[in-house]
Amino acid sequence: MTDDETPPASSGGTVDGGDDDDPVDGKTGTFLVTHADTDSAVLRDVHDGQVHTVETNPGVETEDVLEATIAPDPPLEVTYQVVAVEDRWTVPIEESEEPPTPQERSIAADQPVGDLTREPRAGVGELHVLTVPEETTAEAVADVLEDREGTLARAARLGVNRVEVRSEPGVVSVRYLP
Repeated sequence: MTDDETPPASSGGTVDGGDDDDPVDGKTGTFLVTHADTDSAVLRDVHDGQVHTVETNPGVETEDVLEATIAPDPPLEVTYQVVAVEDRWTVPIEESEEPPTPQERSIAADQPVGDLTREPRAGVGELHVLTVPEETTAEAVADVLEDREGTLARAARLGVNRVEVRSEPGVVSVRYLP
């Protein structure tokens, strides 16, 4: 850290030396809160899928995304504590009334039914275009909207702030947007 950088906000405790990614000393990463109640929380690392139970809830809610450092609680090191939170945000997942864009329609036209294409967006984010049988379009949209944990984990990995689902018969686009 340079002199002009602000240190991350702390939620108590310190990491005892060593590499921030050393699981014994601490782990820094992006986490999706998969469960939270007044006493505890469960964090899923969106990059490696590892799940960490936090014994004391640091003020997070289910579906929050955290860029944070966690450390195991001694002596057994089976639960964790949140040592520092660098950023916290929520990612709304919304179904749009808008149809897929011309780019998304073009992608769908070039792929067989049942295929998924992932395209990077200019800047931040990604487009997922899925071709489905026309009669199952609404079901496919519902599946995307119901898979909140998977969709939120992808959004967190991509560092985006919202997810928009668009559709028209035979085409579903999932837009991971800044």
